[in-house]
Amino acid sequence: MATIKKSKITPFLWYNDNLEEAVKFYTSIFKKSKVLSMPRMGNGKVFTATFELEGQRVMGLNGGPQFKFNESLSFFVDCKTQKEVDYFWEKLSKGGEKSRCGWLKDKFGLSWQIVPEQLGKYLYGKDPVRAKRVMDAMIKMNKIEIKKLEEAYKGK
Repeated sequence: MATIKKSKITPFLWYNDNLEEAVKFYTSIFKKSKVLSMPRMGNGKVFTATFELEGQRVMGLNGGPQFKFNESLSFFVDCKTQKEVDYFWEKLSKGGEKSRCGWLKDKFGLSWQIVPEQLGKYLYGKDPVRAKRVMDAMIKMNKIEIKKLEEAYKGK
């Protein structure tokens, strides 16, 4: 059996008997991903899985319907370009639901934030007037659009 590199802290997600489908879904979307382990019980069903998405180790459990995901936990996807924002926005929301300010839920109910790195630069810069314009523009968006953020930052 292969040794799995452990992290000090690893997100552990509870799925309603669709863990294998979720792992296949996520690893098909993130280019730097891999399944580390997916042991099966005697009946052939996956009980737990360990996988990596862009270097982040994640564990999952086929726990059943007792617990559901909610927005108090989300994965933040830092994007460099609009093309990358568009890609993750469309792929992760397929079968799920799109929300405001770059948030979405995937088809398993897990929340994701798809955010261009420019947003942080504009919001946390030294100019509070520009930051407010960017925030005002962003709260009107579903998928975050870099061009509109830049226009707000520049006062256009």
